[in-house]
Amino acid sequence: MPAKKFKVTLTADERERLEELICKGKSAARKLAHARILLACDETDECRGASDTEVADAVHVSRPTVERVRKAFVEEGLEQALNAKRPRQTRPPVFDGESEAKLVALACSSPPEGRTRWTLRLLAERLVELEVFESISSETVRQTLKKTNLSLG
Repeated sequence: MPAKKFKVTLTADERERLEELICKGKSAARKLAHARILLACDETDECRGASDTEVADAVHVSRPTVERVRKAFVEEGLEQALNAKRPRQTRPPVFDGESEAKLVALACSSPPEGRTRWTLRLLAERLVELEVFESISSETVRQTLKKTNLSLG
């Protein structure tokens, strides 16, 4: 078995706080599970530090969850290991105010000749033709129109 990269070594105060948290049982299930994980992974003198698989089975979580909690504790501390949710990947918005206004104006205008209404694909193609975007998907157009409460139907 390979050596653990992130070893959890709790102080007496940290151990007491975690045990108290579990005994009360008044916290979020995720927080309680993370507390149990940290207690089970503790490698101080009085504890042996169970393997990730043993801890995962005992706490009813996945092995990667155990690894993430151990890593968060070692790198960021007890509070982060108990509370922090991993930030989702955030991208800057595709539409700014100006391009969104152009989309709305386009969607409210008369459709192209031979068409009775705008489709999402037509709107996306026209935005590229007008050089508002280099490329854009019809799904992005749909989400933006939904956000602005504008319906094509």
